[in-house]
Order: sequence, then C-alpha cells, then structure tokens
Amino acid sequence: MTEAVADRKAMKIRPVYIVVLVAVLVVVAAGWLIGGALRPYVFHGTLFQSPTPALNFTLTGHNGQPVSLDDYKGKVVMLYFGYTTCPDVCPTTLAELHAAVQLLGDRGKDVQVMMITVDPERDTVPVLAEYMPHFDASFIGLTGTPEQIAEIATYYGVAYERSTEESALGYLVNHTATVATLDRKGYVRVIFPFNTPARDIAADIEYLLNR
Repeated sequence: MTEAVADRKAMKIRPVYIVVLVAVLVVVAAGWLIGGALRPYVFHGTLFQSPTPALNFTLTGHNGQPVSLDDYKGKVVMLYFGYTTCPDVCPTTLAELHAAVQLLGDRGKDVQVMMITVDPERDTVPVLAEYMPHFDASFIGLTGTPEQIAEIATYYGVAYERSTEESALGYLVNHTATVATLDRKGYVRVIFPFNTPARDIAADIEYLLNR
C-alpha cells in the first residue's frame, strides 16, 4: 500500500472516531445532568425526616393585634425565640434572617419571620414595636403570657431561663438559639442552628418555596 493511499484511509477513519467521541461525550453529559436532577437536595439546616405539624398558637403581635400561626399557611415561616435586650445572639440571628430574605429577592414576600419573646416581662408590645423594624419591616415580634410562651417553646424544643448574670441592660436570658422553619403546609421541616450563614438559609428556603 502506498503512503498516499494509507493517508486517504486514515482521513476516512478519523471522522468516524470524532463522531463516536462526540456521542460518548453527549451521553456522559446527559447522564451527569439527569443524575444531578435526580440527586436529593441536601439541606444546610437540620432536616426533619418525618415532617412534624406545627403547633398553632395565637399571641399578641408588636402592632398590638392577635397573630395566629395558621394565618401564614402558604408561606415559609421562620420561628425564633429571643428577646430585645439580648446583647449578641438575637441581633446576629435576626440580621442573618434579614440577609437571607433579601437574597431571595421577590420570593422573600413568601417568607414570614417571627420572633417570640422569652422575656415577656420586659418585651411589651411597645418595646417589640420599636425593636423589630430595626431588622426588617416585615418581621413580627410576638408576646403573650409566660404560660403561653412556655408551652409553645416546649413544643418547638426551645429552653430558656433567666440568668443570674447581669449586663448593662439588666438580667440576661439564656435560651436555645435555633430557628424552626415551617413549610407552606405548616409542617416543621428544618432547624437552623445559631450562626448558619444567610446564603445557606436562603438556599433551604428557596427549596421549600419550590415544593
């Protein structure tokens, strides 16, 4: 076989290899995309494998009106237990929740953040009304009787107690600093520990909004 004939045969064979290679790459890429679509979402917060129905409650909002949890079915609700004179944990958490809502853009309107006070003695309606808008105009501060708050907190796994330690603002209240997140149907789905970054919170909320 002459060298020229061999070159012509090689030229005919190469396009076949190219077609096969492209086909293989397409199959691999399609498999990767399908696999990614089928792969279960991994939450950044702690996921409840068996979603728990949220305990409905009615407390007094910082506008002085009664607020019931069931009124917000259809939204993703984030429940936080804190107090207005908390020196660091509460303002940090509320700031992160505000940032998470902002990251959602227009979808942020489908999220409701509520802070239930663990210090009803000091967190009166006027105090909450002044405090909550510092973080977000849409956030709701809630108060009630000590008995009401204790019952709700227990259901959501939140512990709190007045500390003997004093601060410049008076006594402190030690409390669980997690955020319970409810899906649109009113089930507890995710718990965010303290210091969860806003971008991680936003990602989990967006997933719940899409369900």
